Amino acid sequence: MKVLSRRTLLQALAGRTVLAGTAGAQPVMRNPPRPLSPDAVTHDWASFLGPTHNAVSTETRLSRSLPPPLVWEMEKGAGYTSPAIAGDRLLFLHRMGNEEVVECRHPETGALKWDFRYPTRYRDRYGYNNGPRSSPVIAAGRVFTLGAESRLHAFDLATGRGLWTRDLRAEYEAGQDFFGTSSTPLVEGGRVIVNVGAPRGACVVAFEAATGRELWRAGDWGPSYASPVPAGVHGRRRVFVFAGGESSPPAGGLLSLDPADGTVDFAFPFRSRTYESVNASCPVVFDDKVFVSASYRTGGALLRVLPDFTHEVVWTTRGFALHFNTAIHQDGYLYGFDGRNQGDASLACVEAATGRVVWREVPLWPETFRQGGRERRVQLGTARGSLLAVDGHFLALGELGHLLWLNLTPDGYREIARTWLAAAYESWTLPVLSRGLLYFVQNTRDLLTGAAPRLQCYDLRA
Repeated sequence: MKVLSRRTLLQALAGRTVLAGTAGAQPVMRNPPRPLSPDAVTHDWASFLGPTHNAVSTETRLSRSLPPPLVWEMEKGAGYTSPAIAGDRLLFLHRMGNEEVVECRHPETGALKWDFRYPTRYRDRYGYNNGPRSSPVIAAGRVFTLGAESRLHAFDLATGRGLWTRDLRAEYEAGQDFFGTSSTPLVEGGRVIVNVGAPRGACVVAFEAATGRELWRAGDWGPSYASPVPAGVHGRRRVFVFAGGESSPPAGGLLSLDPADGTVDFAFPFRSRTYESVNASCPVVFDDKVFVSASYRTGGALLRVLPDFTHEVVWTTRGFALHFNTAIHQDGYLYGFDGRNQGDASLACVEAATGRVVWREVPLWPETFRQGGRERRVQLGTARGSLLAVDGHFLALGELGHLLWLNLTPDGYREIARTWLAAAYESWTLPVLSRGLLYFVQNTRDLLTGAAPRLQCYDLRA
């Protein structure tokens, strides 16, 4: 392990923590949230994909009326991250000017408690925005963030005090990859597990959550845009990492790891043969099975983890190739948005036992709006959307900013309600749901109103 000198450590921590009232964007309050139903089930959302790490929420008593009341909003900087929420703390990571900013706010008001800023020079070589991609993680009174240039930070949740930091790019000689660092870390058993994607056996690295000390490293593949997912299989804890980013020839696939020591149970190669391609959809674990999927003419594969922690392939398909959204498993079926581009995207239902596509829909509808002083009518849809399973139905966010309540079953697709939160491209960030409040991240300027990118909190309490 390369150990940072005291001087290097101080330079790496050369950000600044700012207390409430002295910095940060000012939230605008719109409507106070309604009280929660006395029998509502609620939860924190402490990490990407939620408390179950699979975009399935246990919250109940949610309103199906759209548009929902807007509680508060604030302008944000560049980035594609989602907030993390625990108790009365909301953590958000974005880029303002030439700094990445970690903000701690109140979930119901947006009021700033503290923020931490440090310099960044990241530039997206494909012309997308230059902000961070990896979402904050809250665990055991600490906050962990990973910036676009692989700067890993740990903070005290209550005060924002910096606890430790690691410059993963410098220490492990990891490259920028196509779109910068994007995988959200996983906190599991007192370890911060990161898909570093560095050469010489540092594909996955675990750090001690309290100190930042390296505990183990494993694997040889590069970084991906999917996040590590934990699960219990055959009565034992495992972490599944879908690795694979920029490499020639393209390489990557699924790793099954013991989080205690990094032992690799198996490595399943699964990667597009296209050089400019990534693995970006997170693994979906159910029972003793793991589903992985990738775009770029790749498809999907279902593996069975055997009792000795080897694996067998149950099926593969070219008909269910998810780009960046994560599939939802429910009652023996997988649901997700298949397709690499807006024009070839569709919502599909796949039988988990066989890989058979049960149905496929292209959600489309006529949209009427005013632009340039005249009324226009166009056909729009979800394109490559994202799904969140909750309260017996599905919330879907289309990549053009539409929010929909859907009833998805093996019998078909039915729209319950729909609204347009923002006419904004790149609405790729999965919404966050906590205590009946929904957090939507608008990543580009609204094409109709001109509103800048923003973080918005909506009231879904019934």
